Amino acid sequence: MESVDWQALIRLRRLFIEGPAAQVPYWRDETDVRSYDLTFAQRIGWKWDFVLGELRRLGWTPPAGVVVDWGCGSGIAGRAYVGAFGLERVQRLHCVDCSPVAVEYALRRAREKHPGMEVAAGLPERVDVLLISHVLSELSQETVAQLLELCRRATCVLWVEPGDYPSSLSLIAIRERLRGELHPVAPCPHRERCGILEPENEPHWCHHFAPVPGFVFHDPDWGRFAHEMEIDLRSLPVSFLVLDRRPAPPLPEGTVRMIGRPRIAKPHARILGCRADGRLFEGWVMRRRLPEVYRFLRKERPPSLQHWECDGEEILAWGPWGTEAGGRPEATGR
Repeated sequence: MESVDWQALIRLRRLFIEGPAAQVPYWRDETDVRSYDLTFAQRIGWKWDFVLGELRRLGWTPPAGVVVDWGCGSGIAGRAYVGAFGLERVQRLHCVDCSPVAVEYALRRAREKHPGMEVAAGLPERVDVLLISHVLSELSQETVAQLLELCRRATCVLWVEPGDYPSSLSLIAIRERLRGELHPVAPCPHRERCGILEPENEPHWCHHFAPVPGFVFHDPDWGRFAHEMEIDLRSLPVSFLVLDRRPAPPLPEGTVRMIGRPRIAKPHARILGCRADGRLFEGWVMRRRLPEVYRFLRKERPPSLQHWECDGEEILAWGPWGTEAGGRPEATGR
């Protein structure tokens, strides 16, 4: 962090807030990109780690082939993807960005992080895996339409955005436009119309919370970053969408994707979940019936993908679902 240009970060932060930042050449030189890569991009990388971890828990494996990091910035998405799935699944990594400075930096960092990997600038003819990260707030409708055409060319698409209301609804709209051609893999446990689009669910949006590494809270440089940028390091909301031309791995009955955070009251915890039938469903964990689960929900970050057994709106059995959990609930109130 000693190489961070704090004035550059303040300028970038102002551009991001005032946006759309893409209307101006906000990467002036490599110092700007490096300062961004050491700070803002690390937070984006933690979101990618969360999303890629969710895919591994689903048992999802990407196709081996050409990976495109579109709107790459400093290249954090491409590096996280290769770190998660390995060099053996990457024939070549392409970095695409409107800034030549950013592309050059992303390519060099990719070579440093993953020696021996073939990297290239620009959009290739063949796209097996398309990575898109934190771009929606900067794109015109015309550019979004062009990007959707690129999605239709790809075998699979991994798209990560901030977990705010507008970004979530934009991703949902993109899902609806593409779900007839590509299978939704995550976060959706279904292929139906998104339940958030129902009129009664207008206050809700599809978002989750990625974990933040513990060292961040004891590092004075990250403390300065939080102060200078006016950012709460404890909260890392994320919205994401994964689409695949191949059918998605099947999920067992009772699988639910939790949305947002549980709402804790004295007698119960309320959890909003997306079910396999496409419905948005609010389940209740009663303190008297599932005391251990209630205490866990109060103190810990519950897993996003869960398995519920319900009687009406009350959750009678609750637990994480995934390859390591085997789909079995960990607590039952029966």
